[in-house]
Amino acid sequence: MSHERPGDDRDDQRRASRGDRRRADREAEVGEPVVRGDPAVTGERAERAARFDPDDPESLAEAADTVRRFASEAVAGDDNVVMLRGAAACAALVRGHGSYKAAAEAAGDGVQVSFIRKWARVHDLPESIRRHVARGHIAPTAAKHIARVAGEARFDLAWAVLDADLTVREVRRAASAVNDGASTEAALRAEGVTPGTLSVALPLDVYRRLRDRASLENREPGDVIADALDASRDR
Repeated sequence: MSHERPGDDRDDQRRASRGDRRRADREAEVGEPVVRGDPAVTGERAERAARFDPDDPESLAEAADTVRRFASEAVAGDDNVVMLRGAAACAALVRGHGSYKAAAEAAGDGVQVSFIRKWARVHDLPESIRRHVARGHIAPTAAKHIARVAGEARFDLAWAVLDADLTVREVRRAASAVNDGASTEAALRAEGVTPGTLSVALPLDVYRRLRDRASLENREPGDVIADALDASRDR
């Protein structure tokens, strides 16, 4: 029996090259509760964050049990931390069993391959996005659609949720447009969003200096901020 390998469906085939995806994929080991285990994000629940080891049979059995309960109970709820734990368990099963299909079979009780695939992808989102999921700023249902795209598009869609208050339906449409070949800028503009627009509050002295410098250099304040960030990143 042939197993469906991670990446066999249409969306996975359209993902960017490994070099383009480096910053947009999870860097920590699969199953590590990097976000769920951070008290700054999850408070007292951080101490109880489960770790799933795809190389440990007992841990994989625990992951399978977690996925079964997640599929039957938690998805209809609004507990973002529970959903991230379920996503971690899905990812561990995929890594431990080698395919989405084998992971679904290990979970049993009618758990579908599509369910495993969607939530394993959420677990593979970069930490900066998952932190906003845990805080409740990005709905897990929106995160599933963000995880369908690759590379920098993941960040573009996630930050649009934060800055433009995109609905889950709008995120889904934008993700589908990107996977059909549209740029994230075009996909977001189709949803009425101007990509890269951010409202920030600065200390008055910083704001004063920013406006002064932008005026003297005949530039927009956003351009001055962008150059400052680029210079800081290159140090």
